[in-house]
Amino acid sequence: MILSLLSLPVSATARPEGLPPPPAPMGVQAAGPVTEGPYQPQAIVPGGVVVTLYPADSSYLNQERIHEAENYGTYSAPFLGYMTNIHNPSIEFHAAKGAINTGTAVIIAAGGGHNTLGVAGEGADVVPYFTNRGISAIILRNRLRSDGYDPRTDAVYDLQQAIKLTRAYAEDWRINPDRIGVIGFSAGAELVAGASLRYDAFDATNDVPGNPLAKVSSRPDFAGLVYPGPSPFFMGATEEIPRDAPPAFFTGPGWGDWIHALWATEYFTALLNDGLPNVEIHIYARGVHPGDRGAEGQAPATAGITSRDGAGFGTWQERYVDWLDDLGFMDKSGAETRAAKDVAANLERTSPYAAMRERMEARRARQAQPGGN
Repeated sequence: MILSLLSLPVSATARPEGLPPPPAPMGVQAAGPVTEGPYQPQAIVPGGVVVTLYPADSSYLNQERIHEAENYGTYSAPFLGYMTNIHNPSIEFHAAKGAINTGTAVIIAAGGGHNTLGVAGEGADVVPYFTNRGISAIILRNRLRSDGYDPRTDAVYDLQQAIKLTRAYAEDWRINPDRIGVIGFSAGAELVAGASLRYDAFDATNDVPGNPLAKVSSRPDFAGLVYPGPSPFFMGATEEIPRDAPPAFFTGPGWGDWIHALWATEYFTALLNDGLPNVEIHIYARGVHPGDRGAEGQAPATAGITSRDGAGFGTWQERYVDWLDDLGFMDKSGAETRAAKDVAANLERTSPYAAMRERMEARRARQAQPGGN
């Protein structure tokens, strides 16, 4: 949206003599103060409830840097664009509109190549889209590789801890603990992939005396991956898919962002081959990865849920809500979702891909025998 506005022609007349200049913008987002204690993150969307992920003495935190303030960057002053220097990771909760609250909540993991956290287009702008549709929205502020953290572990742990914390506050925040999902953009989708596959290990590690979240599950109930980064199954890599892995939704542009489309289809195919129920993918003809330069005729390289000049990819978020509705997450009754029923019914599933391969191998063996056909 900001990029589109900047491209508009501007014409103006001089301010009339005697008229004072307009005042400076109000409420510009700024980092909080540095104190002797742990840094306290500030809400980036009005009304946000900010909760840090870990206790101040947690072994997950870098105690030497936990007091440092976050850095705020902009693509167009004075608007917040991105963050860096996150050493006390947090979540920022925004409640769904009361009358239409479905009890469903989604944790939003922004992208930025693990170097920055694009909390504007892939966070703040996304919040009202969800809350106006009865879905509570939670912005994740996770640690970054540029600040010395490993995105494959530290940042994934942040998302897993965010799921546990959101589930622990479910009653306070009027959400259903069985309807907590995640959605990630680009690098944020890499965190979603890790959190959607490795929750058992994280829960076992943190099932220790004194941890109030010890028995709270970090398994997401659904997962969304938007123009995702490298797949866990990239170039033949293997990763165990849990029997109760959550349903997953993938989307992104195709030709104009082929590598992210490849990673999306690679992950989708692995889940489909495993027989995981309710996986869905939308790869659109036109579109460019946020921040890339598009060729003439391509849709703008904007992030999040921007319209992209009417290109089909600009409607992905509507398909995502359709998918949630199809799986029962938009039902306000609080009844068990279709997604949960399908996961329970398929815990003992056999991979259709593996079964097909076994049949083909058996057929080849028969054909290799004298007189086989």
